[in-house]
Amino acid sequence: MTLKLFFSAIAKFLIGLAVVGLLIFLPAGTFAFPQGWLLIGILFVPMFCAGIVMMVKNPELLKKRLNAREKQGEQKTVLALSGLMFVAAFVVAGLNFRFGWFVLPVWVSFVAACLFLAGYVLYAEVLRENVYLSRTVEVQENQKVIDTGLYGVVRHPMYMSTLVMFLSMPLVLGSLFSLAIMLGYIPIIALRIKNEEKVLEEGLEGYTEYKKKVRKKVIPFVW
Repeated sequence: MTLKLFFSAIAKFLIGLAVVGLLIFLPAGTFAFPQGWLLIGILFVPMFCAGIVMMVKNPELLKKRLNAREKQGEQKTVLALSGLMFVAAFVVAGLNFRFGWFVLPVWVSFVAACLFLAGYVLYAEVLRENVYLSRTVEVQENQKVIDTGLYGVVRHPMYMSTLVMFLSMPLVLGSLFSLAIMLGYIPIIALRIKNEEKVLEEGLEGYTEYKKKVRKKVIPFVW
């Protein structure tokens, strides 16, 4: 662990916290948005804890994830669409609370928060299982096919976990309108997976055989 990595991680964490806070509370017109604070808590507290664990146990993985830059044009488009989706979903959730369009009951937010945390647990398990996991689509040096654990159930368990998390977030914020926007994540990851599997088949030995062994991409028995 280096001081440079530590300060880089802290800076990006605080910037992310500030941006999400602005996107939620500014449209809401108030900080008295309980569901907004609930989302901030379940999103950033585990993120902070996970960052500390990676910094101590696997600083190289943390560094790789902090500094990842997508090189492929197609994937840059996917990331841009994802960013627009998140901005729209958070802003609409804040406006939904501000103007009282259709605010879901509080119990829905708490159930969704539990689902979100379950998705976080899945994500942590994926990080533990796959040391080659990257934020960018690439084949790394000495990379091998992982076909055990969650990778024996679906080929892209990271997307399975993020699908649970991302679709839970608008429900935590109490907004069905935001949920409708977040459903756009499904075609977005479908595009990303299509390109990612092409790259892996071309550059990762054994991946074609792995695809035949594990048929489903994201959702067990479904997709």
